[in-house]
Amino acid sequence: MSKGKFYITTPIYYPSDKLHIGHAYCTVATDAMARYKRLCGCDVMFLTGTDEHGMKIEDKASQAGVTPKQYVDNIVEGPRGVKDLWKLMNISNDRFIRTTDDYHVAAIQRIFKKLHDNGDIYKGKYVGKYCKPCESFWTESQLVDGKCPDCGRPVVDAEEEAYFFRLSKYADKVRDLLENTDFLEPRSRVNEMVNNFIKPGLEDLCVSRTSFTWGIPVDFDPGHVVYVWVDALSNYITALGYGNDKYHDYEKYWPADVHFVGKEIVRFHAIIWPAMLMSLGEPLPKKVYGHGWLNFGGEKMSKSRGNVVDPYILAEKFGVDALRFFMLRTFPFGADGNFTNELLIQTINTDLANDLGNLVSRTTAMANKYFPEGLPAGCGTWDEPTEPDKELQAAASGLRDKYEAEMEKFQFQNALEEVFRVIQRANKYIDENAPWTLAKDMQANGKRLAHVLYNLLETTRICGVLLTPFMPESMDKLFRQIGAPADGQTWDSAAVWGALPEQVCPQKGENLFPRIDMEKELAELEKLQAPAKPAVETEPLAAENVDFDTFCKSDFRAVKVKNCQPVKKSEKLLCFTLDDGTGTDRQILSGIARWYKPEDLIGKTLVAIVNLPPRKMMGLASNGMLISAVHKEKGEEKLNLLIVDDAIPAGAKLC
Repeated sequence: MSKGKFYITTPIYYPSDKLHIGHAYCTVATDAMARYKRLCGCDVMFLTGTDEHGMKIEDKASQAGVTPKQYVDNIVEGPRGVKDLWKLMNISNDRFIRTTDDYHVAAIQRIFKKLHDNGDIYKGKYVGKYCKPCESFWTESQLVDGKCPDCGRPVVDAEEEAYFFRLSKYADKVRDLLENTDFLEPRSRVNEMVNNFIKPGLEDLCVSRTSFTWGIPVDFDPGHVVYVWVDALSNYITALGYGNDKYHDYEKYWPADVHFVGKEIVRFHAIIWPAMLMSLGEPLPKKVYGHGWLNFGGEKMSKSRGNVVDPYILAEKFGVDALRFFMLRTFPFGADGNFTNELLIQTINTDLANDLGNLVSRTTAMANKYFPEGLPAGCGTWDEPTEPDKELQAAASGLRDKYEAEMEKFQFQNALEEVFRVIQRANKYIDENAPWTLAKDMQANGKRLAHVLYNLLETTRICGVLLTPFMPESMDKLFRQIGAPADGQTWDSAAVWGALPEQVCPQKGENLFPRIDMEKELAELEKLQAPAKPAVETEPLAAENVDFDTFCKSDFRAVKVKNCQPVKKSEKLLCFTLDDGTGTDRQILSGIARWYKPEDLIGKTLVAIVNLPPRKMMGLASNGMLISAVHKEKGEEKLNLLIVDDAIPAGAKLC
């Protein structure tokens, strides 16, 4: 992998007076990617910031009796504001841009003028539908049930003098970019953009407003302010110095290696942004990655829906690193994930307390007990390694390459899965070697015992290096506890078995991830998060009566079986790796092992509900449910999976 320059961005966030865990999701993922690239030796530029203009801000400021600038200053810089949240979540951004920054304002005016002078901006009148919360214009045909297709809120009729960008001029070039390159991922997003926006006819884009004043003025036409998406999208280049003298990094870092964005704003980044850059004559970013939403109760988190989850409460109770880990371990980054407190606690208990925490605690405790002065010289080698020795060393030595392959595809959950396979193998290695039994005769078995403990410590060190981008503070503690030199835990060292000094002296410390009492914590969270619930709750539907709208909320999709394996220590479960059309593998567990052989299902096309809350079984995450029929045959229960025609493509929606 190249150790050159790497420029990564989050979208700049619209200031909200109620920040929730969904706001942090994309930024935590971006931070993990940035930390990973730094670990690899790259020169990283990680940009985030806030998008602070628009009618909604102007209205809220007026209601609060303050100026728009005072309003956004408080939300961005004030207590529990955006910068506070990023500090809480240990975000390592290199630069933070506000669209009210003077240098950005001046650069946007130059960009707008250049687009105008190139003949790609012209004056006209906007007549159509406008969603104030999303700051988005829509045609009648793009509305869903007469409402905004992004947020589902009502739209208003809008008519005003405005400037337009000739987006239609670039339709063919943008379509070619989307269809014939890997510019936009996951691939399912390409189909959405082409089918929903380009094929119906790409219309010119309204890029100025005259109905409010809180925006960057069009300097050659007083009364117009620059539309928010020209203003906001251009931050990716103005923050590097394009069109201003504040910074001088444009030639160094542009084009961006990847823009991470939520799926609701993919069209702005995958259609409008490249068209603007084409007009400006500037290089395009290498990639836009449209991730899914972190949902709550099956719906996107939203203050207006009353389903927000307070990151400050969760971080205080469970720790920032555990929260960061949960978001990227549990949900495939390209798909939606459904947040529940139960799933958070279960993930912490299973992965962090039982697997990683247990490995560190047991290994350091035994090393302290049996070798209080440190492991002896020569403990790193054994004349006749056993099969478990070979297996553990091979798994740990080969881990970095597997991890790297997944990280380069932005598949965080798969990278973490590779790490935890090795952690689980190390815990099994403890039981296979029973160090407590070896310790009963130190004269005969002391050297073997030291070798076993060294293998465990070295495996833990390698895993710790690769977990650092996800849990940086906890891994610092882990290295101290296992006695690994802090300055030696590099990317290169993660591929080298034996980098840990042999005469290491571990120091058992506090439990890195204490096990959580599920029932107790859920009760406490219920009290703390009660104000975030909707004021009016509906009665649950009777089991025998499900109305049509409720049924339609279940998302049935065709899925193709890429792999199927039995789940260890389970007589019922099979673990499926599925192609669901998103470009990201989906894992679902199903209790059908009595009726099917795993190898017989590979290549089959099944039906799954893909928008159920994830849950864990036997320590593995299951993201959805496979549909099957249950009946009795000769008095015994039998189960048949719903297998459909292979001609149906993966991801096809069943209705």
